[in-house]
Amino acid sequence: MKKREFSRRDFLKTLGIAGATMAIQPTINKVKAANEVLTGKKASAARKNGMEHRTLGTGKAAMDVSALGFGVMGMTYNRSQHPDKKECIRLLHEAVDRGVTLFDTAIIYGPLTNENLAGEALSEFKGRVNVTTKFGHEVINGKGTGRQDSSRATVRRYCEDSLRRLRLEALPMFYQHRADPNTAPEEVAETIGELMKEGKVLHWGMCEVSAETIRRAHSVCPLTAIQSEYHLMHRDVETNGVLDTCRELGIGFVPYSPINRGFLGGCINEYTVFDPNNDNRQTLPRFQPEAIRANTRIVNALQQFGRTRGMTSAQVALAWLLHKAPWIVPIPGTTKQSHLEENQHALDFNLPANEWEELETAVSVIPVVGNRYNAEQQRQVGR
Repeated sequence: MKKREFSRRDFLKTLGIAGATMAIQPTINKVKAANEVLTGKKASAARKNGMEHRTLGTGKAAMDVSALGFGVMGMTYNRSQHPDKKECIRLLHEAVDRGVTLFDTAIIYGPLTNENLAGEALSEFKGRVNVTTKFGHEVINGKGTGRQDSSRATVRRYCEDSLRRLRLEALPMFYQHRADPNTAPEEVAETIGELMKEGKVLHWGMCEVSAETIRRAHSVCPLTAIQSEYHLMHRDVETNGVLDTCRELGIGFVPYSPINRGFLGGCINEYTVFDPNNDNRQTLPRFQPEAIRANTRIVNALQQFGRTRGMTSAQVALAWLLHKAPWIVPIPGTTKQSHLEENQHALDFNLPANEWEELETAVSVIPVVGNRYNAEQQRQVGR
């Protein structure tokens, strides 16, 4: 009998069938039933007792977090349609109930509105979850200027503003969102160190920086995590020294856009229309129709790999990242409970290394069409 290929839509249909037959049971049991229909496997003991945890950083910089985080950005910023605030808060609470302890936002998301949402939704879980945010992009009167500013006075002001919006006494982790060409990483690290001594920042990280910048900053104030784009269509951190440096120095790594802005989930095609007022994908070369058409071959490879393993392409993408190192914690975002459930089931799959090598080989022969960023955005990374 020919085995059928599971997509995100197949997973959601199966979830609905399982839910219909178990309507009187809690939602978590519906998810378990759907996964058993897909995989023929029982949920692991770890799933029953809560989500697996991982450690970002080492020594005094160590931070205990759930193995999968949650990227809040798309709930208000750069992702076309999104639910109303009430539904977003409900979904964030659902994520907490399912064991997520790491939530990611930033000052520039909105700007400001994403932090406000995260603060309203998650401040009641102080001590139970970590809401991380980012400074670095200049925001004046609620609008981004397109410039970077990590000067001491600005970082301190942004810290106070983020504490107020997130309704916290201390920021669990404060990332530099993009390097400031006018402020040395050592100076940024010194500023963060001062905020730590004052009890306003507990951990810190950097985003999209070079291996050299990581070393310079870490020598002044130990880093907990580096956050950069990393997925099966963008693996530069494997060859530019960033992952090697994190491994050497004991720094955690947090891949953002681990499903490539939704593309690897298989629900985007060349006819997808992005909201011109609230979706940056329309500006990215990799999300132009001709590039999407060509890159769909990569999604097909993930679907083919997952077909005999009961995995959707999104689960393949996340499980592959989780396999790469125990100090890697992806932060997929979503506005749908069904996708939250699907993403979390990526933790159920523990495949041997040779099978992941098989996937990497299949994907490596397919050229990726289109750059991930436009020229201006590309200039801001890798400094």
